[in-house]
This record gives sequence, structure tokens and C-alpha cells, in this order.
Amino acid sequence: RPCKQPACLANATDGVRLAARIVDTPCNEMNTDTFLEEINKVGKELGIIPTIIRDEELKTRGFGGIYGVGKAALHPPALAVLSHTPDGATQTIAWVGKGIVYDTGGLSIKGKTTMPGMKRDCGGAAAVLGAFRAAIKQGFKDNLHAVFCLAENSVGPNATRPDDIHLLYSGKTVEINNTDAEGRLVLADGVSYACKDLGADIILDMATLTGAQGIATGKYHAAVLTNSAEWEAACVKAGRKCGDLVHPLVYCPELHFSEFTSAVADMKNSVADRDNSPSSCAGLFIASHIGFDWPGVWVHLDIAAPVHAGERATGFGVALLLALFGRASEDPLLNLVSPLGCEVDVEEGDVGRDSKRRRLV
Repeated sequence: RPCKQPACLANATDGVRLAARIVDTPCNEMNTDTFLEEINKVGKELGIIPTIIRDEELKTRGFGGIYGVGKAALHPPALAVLSHTPDGATQTIAWVGKGIVYDTGGLSIKGKTTMPGMKRDCGGAAAVLGAFRAAIKQGFKDNLHAVFCLAENSVGPNATRPDDIHLLYSGKTVEINNTDAEGRLVLADGVSYACKDLGADIILDMATLTGAQGIATGKYHAAVLTNSAEWEAACVKAGRKCGDLVHPLVYCPELHFSEFTSAVADMKNSVADRDNSPSSCAGLFIASHIGFDWPGVWVHLDIAAPVHAGERATGFGVALLLALFGRASEDPLLNLVSPLGCEVDVEEGDVGRDSKRRRLV
């Protein structure tokens, strides 16, 4: 008699397929407005009304990164958030996805051989959407926010120029020296929003960020950069358990962040030396907009290469997020594959928030 597939596996599979479908769909069909429809669809299914900040409102509210990248496109940029806030939550988690629906490179335009395939530059946001849907359907015990940074990096009269300076949501200024280093700009606004407005304790951003990721960790392993050695180990362990493999990058802001030195702004958006661990540096740019002294956990996952196998999307990242945060799930199978430890015992009368957190082994 055929065994019925557990709901967890069915929901995970649906999440992977959702992510892969979005990544495979070309930009003439999957533009920023269509991506918002996908987010609204998931929200309606889960009974969640998304927060959407779009077009000129991004500019007036200070999201200079997302707005600056997407303002030249026919379909305007947007920041969208799906929020799950259950009773009894002990921590707040934010998953921030890079959703560049197409990346021409902007005025620092890509070549005819490197531009094809750039419909896949929304792979991080697609994985976050698929994983969020599956995680909530399986029951998620902590506050979980899915943050989508959506833009089309296009060319036009209103496009950002190299030499332009943008004020990002973090309050920091960025001198643009490469419009093709756009993912870090939208994610900088996303993680800053997660920190300032959502009060996240754990911020994980997922992105098809750098071509150098495939050189650093190969076609099959995502690259992880994080301010926590424990979470670095947890990502590797979760990857081995779920099949979305992960390998660490060098985390050394004190030696690498000087690559972004600017004479006229807080930083440039692209490195001075492309031979100096560029994937690490790209991640550090994002972290700088939370602050290197931020006491929470920040995890950056660069999935540029494993987001596709040949000409088709893989749905990479969905299983990884489900496994990594499985301990916060009500599902026993996700609990089993999670690298997170059991909940710490809380002494009666102890109301300290930290003591109630689910901790890593």
C-alpha cells in the first residue's frame, strides 16, 4: 500500500516548486508587479495581509537603495513584507530576499554573454517566499517576517549613474561606482528595515549576489557569511541534512570593509580590488547597514550558482531555511533535521528574554 507523503514534505515540495517557477519565469511575465501578486497570493492563503511600500513612497520614506536600483524600470520597485506573529513567540526572525526580477547591470551594463539568465536574480526572494509559505503551513512558533526587496535593474533616462550618491534607509550614504552591484543596495534597505522597524533578533538575507560565489564555493554549495561562528556551523549542518549544501566564506570586516572606502560618502557600493574575497566583501556591505556592533545574529547566504542547474531553476534555499529554523516549527520532522538545540529550561519567575530562546547545539 503506498505510504502517504507527510504534510511537511508536501509543503516543502510545493515551496521548492513555487520558488523554481518564479525564478524560471522570464521578466516580461515575472516583473515586480507580478511578483507582488505572488506574495499577495501566499498572504491570502495564510490569512496574512502584506505590507507593501512601492514606487515614489519608497523615495519619500527613505529607501534610497531599493528606489535607486529600480526607478528606471517600467514596473516600479517595491518593499513587501509578510508577517507571522504568533502568541508565545520568544524571538523575532527576519528572512530578507533579493528580488531583482531582471538585472541588465544598469548603466554599468552587462555584456551579451553575461546578461542571459539574469531573470534568475530574484532567486533569494523566491526562496524566501516558498520557505515562508511552507514554514507557516507547518506551524511556526516564533515571529517570522519575510521581507522582499523587489526591483528591475534597468537602463533609461532615470537610471542611477556611477558617481551618484544615495541615502539608504540605514541613514548611511553610498557612492555608486558600479550600478551592477545592485543587490547589496536593495538588501541593505531590507536588513535595515528588519532591524529598525521589525525589531528582529535574527536577520538572514538570501541572494543571488555575486558571480564570484560560484568561484569561491562552486556550483553546488551556497556561500554563508555570518557574525556568528555557531550559526555558520548550523548552516553547514542544515545544508547537509536537507541537501541545499552550504560552505563558509571568510568573515573579517576589520580587514575587508576598507575595500568600500569613499572620499565623498560613507562608502562605495563596489570593491576597489576584485581579487580580495569579493563575495565576502559584498556580504559585509549588507552587514554594515545593520552595523558591525549590532548584538543580534546576521546570516548572509549567497546562492548565485546553486539557484540553477543548467537552464532550469532548482528552488535552492527553501529546504535550507526550513531545516535551519526547524526547531521553531511545530513539525516533528523539521525539528529532527534542525541544527538548533532544545529550548533552554526557564526557571520559574525568570522573565529574561534571552533565557527563553531556542539555542544552537
